[in-house]
Amino acid sequence: MVATMLRTPASWFADLERLQRELDRDLAGLGLPVSIRAASGAGFPAINIGSTAQAVEVYAFAPGIDPARLEVTVDHNLLTISGRRDLPAPSGQQERYAEERFHGSFRRVVSLPDDIDATQVEARYVDGVLRVRVARREASQPRRIAVS
Repeated sequence: MVATMLRTPASWFADLERLQRELDRDLAGLGLPVSIRAASGAGFPAINIGSTAQAVEVYAFAPGIDPARLEVTVDHNLLTISGRRDLPAPSGQQERYAEERFHGSFRRVVSLPDDIDATQVEARYVDGVLRVRVARREASQPRRIAVS
């Protein structure tokens, strides 16, 4: 008991960090999300998120979708990608006995940083990949100051 009372607050934080790592490892093993920003197996479409000083880019991997059925919105720093993918109907007397490809309505919401400019959003769908680029506000971008 005395040893427990003599432990420093720094060791308490080390214990908490170890517990967090163990929980992250265990949840990832179960296929559960360990982070709100990067949830593995969270849904369709799968996404990658990248960031530069000029913009935030989101790549959504959604093959086989008519671009007219995609909707991209930005509201209160939340990027929403939604749409619908339908499977072609079986022809003739054919019946499906296995379906591994996702179909139906989908919606993914991504939290964006506070310094984005919601008026400067570009979305392009090429070869099954939706690329959404959201520019950062000019005032938040780094700039070089000349020294005289």
